[in-house]
Amino acid sequence: MKISPWFNTHRLFSIALFLGGVFATQASDTKHTVNQPSILTFGVVPQQAASTLARKWSPLLAALSQNANFQLHFATAPDIPTFEKRLAKGVYDIAYMNPYHFTVFNESPGYQALVKEQGKKITGIIVVQKRAKAQSLSDLDGQLLAFPAPAAFAASVLPRANLKIKGINNQIKYVGSHDSVYLAVAQGLVAGGGGVKRTFKTMDKEVTKQLRVLWETPGYTPHAVAIHPRVPVGVREELMIKFIQFSATQEGSMLLQGLGFNPFEAAKSSDWNDVRALGLGGFSQPLETNDK
Repeated sequence: MKISPWFNTHRLFSIALFLGGVFATQASDTKHTVNQPSILTFGVVPQQAASTLARKWSPLLAALSQNANFQLHFATAPDIPTFEKRLAKGVYDIAYMNPYHFTVFNESPGYQALVKEQGKKITGIIVVQKRAKAQSLSDLDGQLLAFPAPAAFAASVLPRANLKIKGINNQIKYVGSHDSVYLAVAQGLVAGGGGVKRTFKTMDKEVTKQLRVLWETPGYTPHAVAIHPRVPVGVREELMIKFIQFSATQEGSMLLQGLGFNPFEAAKSSDWNDVRALGLGGFSQPLETNDK
């Protein structure tokens, strides 16, 4: 059977259109893949329950991710020691960590300072029940005290160091988070416990109305938002700018207020030299590499 030239031409034209569509789709897919934002894990030190942190931090991270070349995904850990192990392994791309954590994990695996709160000094507190007889630290001598974790800087390291300097001896119980400390004190399970003003202010009022602040530490450079060295420089600079500009918007100001934060400013490693000057060194116990 003889096939007309028209048929051959039509068939070739159809094939050309089909292949053109395939290549165009592949090119579009490739372009889309290239332009997809980086997924970055943002770890938050578990000073409070994971559900509380997720509720407070997720809107902030979502706002920072808008129209950006990255998407920030909230993450935390079951307790502070587990958070420390994950920092040691570099699990988080970015992390909100306490001042002592920064001095340790800036050394290895090399987290770099990104931003910190403007005009903020972090202070630790020791709280007792509102009706407790204790009026000074010496009144807690020999008593059982609760702290979040051994390396919780303001809520544990500073209060314990001051108690030791003053010759006050205590039994110590580590309970995993600031919230757990406040609950333990309110329920009378311990005579007192360590925390920080920010978590005390944002804790459930039904708990904090049963407590009072007995003592406060001197102030130090606050928590760091620090970034792992594997994150590209361009993403790091974009994220820093977004953090700094965030408080200029009404939405940003409201989200920061919800977290009890001041506006952010650019930070550098030397900002935490006041913490390094304490001579705390590394962790007293080697950090394990496996979560348990």
